[in-house]
Amino acid sequence: MNETVRTVFGLAGGLALFLFGMNSMSDALQKAAGAKMKKVLAFLTRNPVMGALAGALVTAILQSSSATTVMVIGFTSAGLMTLPQAISVIFGANIGTTMTAQLLAFKISDYIYPIIFAGFLISFLAKREKVRNVGLVIFSFGLLFEGIEIMGSVMKPLASSPFFIEMMGRVKDIPVLGVLLGCGMTLVVQSSSATIAVLQNFAATPGPDGGSVIGLVGAIPILLGDNIGTTITALLASIGQSKNAKRTAIAHSFFNISGTIVFMFLIPWFARFVAWISPRGAETDIISRQIANAHTTFNVICTLVWLPLLPLMVKLVMKVIPGAETAARDAYRPEFLDESLISQPVAAMYLVGREIRSCASHTDQMLEAARDELGAGTAADRSVFDGLYRNVESVQAAIIRYISKMFAGGGLTETQAEQTAGLMSVASDLGRIGDRCGEIVMSLRKIGSDDRSFSTQAVSELTACFNISLGLFRMTVDAIEQQDLAKAAKVSRGRKKMRKAQKQFNKAHLARISAKECDPSMTADYSGILDRLNRIVDNCVDIAEDAMDRVTLPTLDGEKAEKPAAAAAGSV
Repeated sequence: MNETVRTVFGLAGGLALFLFGMNSMSDALQKAAGAKMKKVLAFLTRNPVMGALAGALVTAILQSSSATTVMVIGFTSAGLMTLPQAISVIFGANIGTTMTAQLLAFKISDYIYPIIFAGFLISFLAKREKVRNVGLVIFSFGLLFEGIEIMGSVMKPLASSPFFIEMMGRVKDIPVLGVLLGCGMTLVVQSSSATIAVLQNFAATPGPDGGSVIGLVGAIPILLGDNIGTTITALLASIGQSKNAKRTAIAHSFFNISGTIVFMFLIPWFARFVAWISPRGAETDIISRQIANAHTTFNVICTLVWLPLLPLMVKLVMKVIPGAETAARDAYRPEFLDESLISQPVAAMYLVGREIRSCASHTDQMLEAARDELGAGTAADRSVFDGLYRNVESVQAAIIRYISKMFAGGGLTETQAEQTAGLMSVASDLGRIGDRCGEIVMSLRKIGSDDRSFSTQAVSELTACFNISLGLFRMTVDAIEQQDLAKAAKVSRGRKKMRKAQKQFNKAHLARISAKECDPSMTADYSGILDRLNRIVDNCVDIAEDAMDRVTLPTLDGEKAEKPAAAAAGSV
């Protein structure tokens, strides 16, 4: 195997090991963080300073500014974050992504294999899931460094190549070439952390004069290009999203491009400042830390400059994409679910919770619309119920598919898997309630088309049962949202009231038939509607039992649960 092929294979293999280690470490960190990740995400919807802090912390956990940006775009598209909040989080994400470079600057090449072995032992032998995840973080951390070592070893011969030395000389003399090189590398790899890691390792290789083959002045333009390249992921993620989501992605690009343009004119002075704040020593020994410090300093300065100018950034992106948000969302599609966030369980579970709330609100309205059709007869506006029914049916199915993909991704902890399975059960029961409502309305419309009708007393009795089921449903939603075990227990007790009413009203209907006050042909329809209302109550009890099993609709810490529209509870 010739030297060129060996170098290419070594770079490819080392890069694959690095990316695998980084992704595994990100997944394990998310699982180990657990509830803490939820608390960090709670800052996302607060003021700009807290948003920037949250962006930095989330990115440090996810080990990827692109992942944070995609999450923010998803939240913004769903209307869960305002444009200023989203942009402030993006600013912080740029700081958080520099933590990877800071970690890589540590000289631990002699300890890589002990770290890998220790991580393996912990993850293999530990019985507690959180401890296993910590072991996996350590194991992945070691793999990440091993990938860097492999890439570094195969790149060393390049330092003595006349062609490569000449090319690095041009990068030093023409910074724009370095920016283009860094941007191109990140576009290919789709990870600025990986390209910066390669840059750190290559810069530590001695050149002909014994110093760094590229030097800090030559590395800075490539570093700036890496920052621009990483914005492409956000731009791609915003395709097909809302206007504010697109504006958020553009703000990410503005942030990095504007900073790069300014720093391009300041490279010599910036390099001196970075050298001043970095450790002293031989250039090849300290340049990795210098590059990490340059990366952090660049993003911190840009954030400090842009954070007070946040209104200006908002105006700029509003100019690029003018116009107000349009309410063109398909009424029969989910409002909050975002496929790009399935790999981030805390965020995905939060979106599922929001979608279930929305579905519950429409189910509430659907029960009311069904009750109204009973009272209005053939004069009812059928489009109201039909729209609500289609919405609940399609959104409930979308929730089930989304949760199934979350499980298929394999990123859920045992606790998250248990909670998510509970959410699937809740969504399924909402779908069943919708089905029962549909069957009731079909029965009512069939009666109307046959020119038949219930007696006034029968309508009154059926309305009373509708009110019982509607009141229990609203109490059920409160129980699952607020983890109110007292209300959940009350729903279970309410089933007896519904069954008692069912028996009482069936008996009364038969008495009216005996007295020639009701048409005998209406018996099957009357008892069928009562039976379906009773089954709706059974579905409410199922959800209440989920609440008693500690299933709840996820919220971000400090966020108040929202009640469904028109949630003035009926009597139970």
